[in-house]
Amino acid sequence: MAKKKSGNTVSEVTALVKPIIEDLGLTLWDVRFVKEGAIRYLRIFIDKDEGVSIDDCETVTRAIDAPLDELDPIEEAYTLEVSSPGIERELTEEWHFEKFLGAPVMVKLIRPNKSGIREFKGTLIANEKDSVELVLEDGSETVIKKKDSVYIKLDDFNT
Repeated sequence: MAKKKSGNTVSEVTALVKPIIEDLGLTLWDVRFVKEGAIRYLRIFIDKDEGVSIDDCETVTRAIDAPLDELDPIEEAYTLEVSSPGIERELTEEWHFEKFLGAPVMVKLIRPNKSGIREFKGTLIANEKDSVELVLEDGSETVIKKKDSVYIKLDDFNT
């Protein structure tokens, strides 16, 4: 699966912020370092069972700002964003898939499959290291290789 991450920067930032975020009673969902146009963004996605508030985002931003400046893992200027992964959160880590077994998901493939289908909606019923298995809306089952997907996201079947 295509991950929007940059090698060592993401690893260094993850190692730094994860314990800080966990000490605040939150879960680190994902870290992404991306360039959009001329601007670079360091995106920290946080989560908790009862949902993330703007106060949670502000608390995390304040807690990680000085340690990030001290570590200085990013040479160029960037914008720090702390947010919730959202309702249609992207599943990227093995623990994401395990946590949401039985949940509705949507999958977009890089290229259409042999039947010409590129997007799927279904229930996540199995997770392996390299693939996921879904029960589709029509009741059929399919196995999708993670490396062949643009994304695998949670879905509410209402979109």
